[in-house]
Amino acid sequence: MGASKTDSFTEKQNELAILAKALGHPARIAIIDFLLKVDSCMCGDIVNELPLAQPTISQHLKELKNAGLIKGNFEGASICYCIDELGFEKIKGLFQEVTQHLEKNKNQCC
Repeated sequence: MGASKTDSFTEKQNELAILAKALGHPARIAIIDFLLKVDSCMCGDIVNELPLAQPTISQHLKELKNAGLIKGNFEGASICYCIDELGFEKIKGLFQEVTQHLEKNKNQCC
């Protein structure tokens, strides 16, 4: 979405769209699943887990990190990745709003 179009939406809507886009690839979901299992890991651990090349994994990690869904800290020459709770709290908030609305308005939809 171009910069001029994002101005038409709230900051919250733009943030959630970035998060949703980052989750819109199965490799990124697999990376999140792996990080949930191991709590934190190095990029090489993910490369050993998924059937993708290291540069591809690095690109997916970059997208997840830019969206605020994972964090990365340097440990020597490597980066250790883990889940960023704040990004998932934003997603959780959206789903809570939707769930509350649906519970409140059962059977009132077209």
